[in-house]
Amino acid sequence: MTALNEEKVVKEVIEGLIKRGFFNIVFVDDGSTDRTYDIVRNFDIVILRHIINRGKGASLQTGTEYILKKGFKVIVHFDADGQHNPDDIENLVKPISEENVDVVFGSRFIGSVKGIPLLRKLILKGGIAFTNFLYGIKLTDVHNGMRAFKADVFRKISFTEDRFAYASELLEKIVKEGLKFKEVPVTIRYTDYSLKKGQKNINAINILYRMLKRRFFA
Repeated sequence: MTALNEEKVVKEVIEGLIKRGFFNIVFVDDGSTDRTYDIVRNFDIVILRHIINRGKGASLQTGTEYILKKGFKVIVHFDADGQHNPDDIENLVKPISEENVDVVFGSRFIGSVKGIPLLRKLILKGGIAFTNFLYGIKLTDVHNGMRAFKADVFRKISFTEDRFAYASELLEKIVKEGLKFKEVPVTIRYTDYSLKKGQKNINAINILYRMLKRRFFA
């Protein structure tokens, strides 16, 4: 789990995970300047900190490097802004143990999405179509932050994109390595808070640029 200035919701999010029996939580504070760290340190979880804000991709890489050293077999990405439902985690990780899948993507579009603005939905759908075309795959949701992995996946790939472009980089490397993946339905709940905190619609242009740059000029 990564976070930047999530003091308003982070306590509720972590309590929701612990209540459902998820105790092996690695929390990366990505340079928060509010009370996020003060709130989180009251929980018996692992807390890693960036002195300055480095971005989502960099934070996930920091957390992943720690987890690999500890020998855990499965890694789940779960956002700290309250959009994700911890009840989805069990079904998210099930294909790893039952079907020997390497990566499981949560999909709001075969699951449930609540409160999504029309413009955001159109941008996401456009990004899905473009990504599927670029990489020759068929996914229904490509920028959903809820995912599960065999930990060994990250002995083959790593994040070099520090910010939100990490998601397309991740997918690109999964395809390149020939990893087995599938989607499962999850619930995403948009609120005024999460929409204000999340990436801006205009950032889609930067992500598109970086996808094309890696695909054709790397």
